[in-house]
Amino acid sequence: MILRSANFRSIRAAPAACMLILALSLGASGSWAAIARASSSGGSAAPSSGSSGSGTPTAPSAPSKPSVPSKPSVPGKHGKPKLHGNPARAVVAFAAMQKNYYLSHAGLYAGEPYAYLWPFSQALAATVSVAFIPHPGTVLGVNVGKELDARLSGLNSYLDTNNSGEEEGTYTSTLAAFDGTVAPPTGPGGTKYYDDNDWVGIELLRLYQLTHKTPLLGSAEGIMAFEMAGWRESPKLACPGGIPFSNAATNGERNTVTTAPAAELGVLLYKLTGSQEYLQFALKAYEWVRRCLQQPPNLYADHIGNKGVVEPALWSYNQGTMIGAGTLLYQATGNSGYLWQARQTAAAAQAYFTLEKLIAENPFFVSVYLRNLMYLDSITHDPPGPALAQAYANNAWQNERNKNYLFVAGSPPSAQLLVQAAVVQVYALLSIPPADYF
Repeated sequence: MILRSANFRSIRAAPAACMLILALSLGASGSWAAIARASSSGGSAAPSSGSSGSGTPTAPSAPSKPSVPSKPSVPGKHGKPKLHGNPARAVVAFAAMQKNYYLSHAGLYAGEPYAYLWPFSQALAATVSVAFIPHPGTVLGVNVGKELDARLSGLNSYLDTNNSGEEEGTYTSTLAAFDGTVAPPTGPGGTKYYDDNDWVGIELLRLYQLTHKTPLLGSAEGIMAFEMAGWRESPKLACPGGIPFSNAATNGERNTVTTAPAAELGVLLYKLTGSQEYLQFALKAYEWVRRCLQQPPNLYADHIGNKGVVEPALWSYNQGTMIGAGTLLYQATGNSGYLWQARQTAAAAQAYFTLEKLIAENPFFVSVYLRNLMYLDSITHDPPGPALAQAYANNAWQNERNKNYLFVAGSPPSAQLLVQAAVVQVYALLSIPPADYF
C-alpha cells in the first residue's frame, strides 16, 4: 500500500466536458431548498464561515476527558425539532470539523496548505451524509445547502482536465479527473488516485439522487470514464486486469480499494442510466478482485504487483467494498449468488475484525466497512452490522473525543480531518435509512 501522508498508519498523501460541468455554479444555498430530508438552518451562520484565525487547524495530540453528556440532546431553535443521540452527535462533530479545518476564504480544508483529495473526499461524504439527516439546521445552525455548495466549489479546485504541463509519459491516463492535490493554478496538482476518484463519484451520485441536479450525474460519468480507462489488461501482467492505485506511470500495483469501489460506482450508474456498459464493467471488476485478491477464508488482500506478488494485509475497507459491490450486483441483476458471496465475506470479516481491531484501524477504513456492512444488513437483516457500528460509535464518543468535539486516532493519538470526517459519517449513517447510503 502506497503511503500518501505522514501520521498514524496513513495510506497516502472522464471526458472533460462531463467533468467541467462541476465548474458551473449549482446555485446558491437557497437553490437546495427542495432537499426533502434536510432543513436549512435557523438562527446562526453556518460553521463553514468560521475557521481559526490563522487558518491553522486545531489538532490536539491526545484526547481529554469529555465535558459534555455522553448522550447529547440538542434543543431546537424557535420550536424546531430537537436532535438526540446519533443525529446530534453527527451534526456536532460536523460543526467541529468545519470550525477547526475549513478555510472559508479558499473553500478548502487546511493541509499543506490545503488538504489532499483523500481527506477532502471524506469531508464531502460527511457533508452529504449529514444532508440526509432531517433538520440538521436545528443544531448549531448548520446550513446544509450552503455546505453542499461549498463542497462542490472546493472539489472543483482539484479538477485537472488533461495533466497539462507534465512531460509525456509521466502518467498513463490524461483523462479529466481529480488530482490528489489541489490542481493548478491554486496548487501543484499531479498524480490522480483512482480510489479517491471512486469516493468522489459515489458521493456525487448520492447528491444526484438527493437533488436530481443533472450536472452531478454527468460528473460521476466522467469519473467512471477515468476509472474504466485505467483498467490494466496487458498479458505481461500477473493476473491481468484490475485498476491501479494511481495514474502515475511508475505505479506497480492494482488494488482492491481501487477496483471494488469502481464496481460499486459502475452498478450505481447502471441503475440510474440503464447503460449495460457500466454493469458489464462492474461485473468484470468485481470478478477480478475475487479471482486475484481473494484470500481464505473469503477475505480480500490489499493489492497485487506487476510480478504477481500479493500484499496479504487485511484491511476492513477492502472487505467492505467487496461486500457492497456484491450486494449492489445482486440488486442490479437478481442473481442471488452475489448476495451469498457478500454474506460469506461479511461473516468472515465480522469474525476477523473484532471491535478492538476496528478501534485500532484508521477510522476512514472503518467508516467504509461499516457503511457497506450495514447496507448488506438492510437487505438480509443479518445482525450485528448496526450493533457493531453503534458500539464503535459509542467508543469514539466516550474515549476518542476531546473537549472541542474533535476525534483522535493513531499512535500517538492526534486529530485530523480524515479522522473527523470518518467519525461524522459513522454517526450520520446510523441516523439515516441504509437506502440513502448509495
